[in-house]
Amino acid sequence: MSVKFASLLMLSGLLLVLGGCDQKFKAGLQKGEQAPSLATKTLADVGGDVSRITTYRQPDVRMYQYSLDKALATGKPIVLEFATPGHCTVCDEQLQMLKAMLEKYQTQALFLHMDQYQNPQAFRAYGVMGDPWTFVIDKDGIVRHVQPGRMLYQELEIALKAVVKPAPGSRNG
Repeated sequence: MSVKFASLLMLSGLLLVLGGCDQKFKAGLQKGEQAPSLATKTLADVGGDVSRITTYRQPDVRMYQYSLDKALATGKPIVLEFATPGHCTVCDEQLQMLKAMLEKYQTQALFLHMDQYQNPQAFRAYGVMGDPWTFVIDKDGIVRHVQPGRMLYQELEIALKAVVKPAPGSRNG
């Protein structure tokens, strides 16, 4: 096999793989769709043992209080983060940013973290193909923002402000 032919074959294979990734990328849950409601593990389900619900080394227990179905039933906006820090360095950074956002918006929205090892059914239901992956869901359960990959604090804040009511006396509106 000539070097030229081998190079062409490798390039063709790469294009097929990248083309396939693009198709999968678009196959997930999209903006404007109803968020799937399903039971997911909570801290109560694992007897309060955070290590049995996430691979995150610095978890915030507030992210594991609600099952996804119960969170959707509250009528509050939700930031739903799919991240598995046990095998994803960027996920650790994403969850740190999410914790900072939670401090600011905890009375206006719910923040849920789904780890692939503990809630694989949620990854499938939302069409998540990698980590991290963020969904911002409005009070009616409609997906208003989808972000595969890392998200900056300002990007998440813009998406969140679009679905939350400003807190009384705040300048978040």
